[in-house]
Amino acid sequence: MEATSQTARHPAQAGPGLPLNLEDRLLRRRALVLPAVVYLGVRALGVVVLTVFAALHDTSLAARITAWDGQWYLEIADRGYELGPITDAFGHPNPFTPRAFFPLYPFLVRLVSPALGPEGAAVVISLAAGLVAAYGLARLGRIVRGGSRRAGYILVALFAATPMSVVLSMAYTEALFCALAAWALAGVLERRWELAGVCCALAGLARSSALALIVAVAVAAVPALVRREDGGRPWVALALAPSGLLGYLWWTGTRVRPASGFEAQLSTWSDLEWEGWRTRFDGGVATLRFVVGTVTSDDSAMSVLTVAVIIGALAGLAVLVRQRREGVLAAYAAGIVVMALGSTALMHAKPRLLLPAFTLLVPVAIALAKRRTHTVWWVCAGVSVASAWFGAFALTVWKYAI
Repeated sequence: MEATSQTARHPAQAGPGLPLNLEDRLLRRRALVLPAVVYLGVRALGVVVLTVFAALHDTSLAARITAWDGQWYLEIADRGYELGPITDAFGHPNPFTPRAFFPLYPFLVRLVSPALGPEGAAVVISLAAGLVAAYGLARLGRIVRGGSRRAGYILVALFAATPMSVVLSMAYTEALFCALAAWALAGVLERRWELAGVCCALAGLARSSALALIVAVAVAAVPALVRREDGGRPWVALALAPSGLLGYLWWTGTRVRPASGFEAQLSTWSDLEWEGWRTRFDGGVATLRFVVGTVTSDDSAMSVLTVAVIIGALAGLAVLVRQRREGVLAAYAAGIVVMALGSTALMHAKPRLLLPAFTLLVPVAIALAKRRTHTVWWVCAGVSVASAWFGAFALTVWKYAI
């Protein structure tokens, strides 16, 4: 009788060959389609608003989504790093300037270009990468402490509606990097060390932000080794994680400074960033000056919005640390925030540079998941509209790079 009653209560476990119950089927179908639906819905709104703004300002959607860094990536995809006579952002001739841009994204664009053309390939790769990121974030929101499927879907919506999420639809590397970072972090939390290592290595070929991901993987892998968990598999993650970033930095150094030592070659990329864009790590001095100048004397809307994003990121990091969530989440977010705010990079690019710090959104997603459905809808709709306007404003009204 006991066996019979257990079967009645749990038909999905009644025996081999029996179908899952309807609720389980619905959950699985939602898990298959909802991350894509949520992500594409939010991003479609952003593209529509950008299209309207582009028309109002006598430009085109195609011109906006391939602007600035997008042009560099398209040129590299077409002709490689040997672009011939070329100048940096200050008009100084420097044939090595293109090497400041990491190779994975233009390599993928080049692979797809024969079928779709360079611009089409660039947009499709960003779109596909964004979808991969959405599924990674949905999984991340489910497996973190206190997470759930609902929190995962909300996390996808918040990510797609971050202030500068318009770059997820552009010929930029953010979508690709975030996809790799999301799955690397999911791999760490699920103790799938090989997945974490491979994704981190590839991320190192996409953006220098991979340094934050490398640190996060190490933060999780080293304690696992100390506790002798998972055998030697954490060593795989530790070995693979930095290989992409270090490999590209070394390769760049051997091309620019073939006669230099190993350390000098590794620093070559940073030197190109400084020479071409006056970008280097200064511990946040330039960012602090910008924030103080904006709140005391700047009347530019873009500057005020940028400061708001910076303050929001710092507040989000404080919440993430205070809640004592998984160390890998805080380590990754802190790394991205430090790299973004501690650099002299273009101040109005800070919202874009902070976009990969998506783990800052985890506490918000978990908190929203406990609220009523209409509250979730209103919050997600509100941030989506605000993000769509901010992205369109930054690409059309604002006349400078982001």
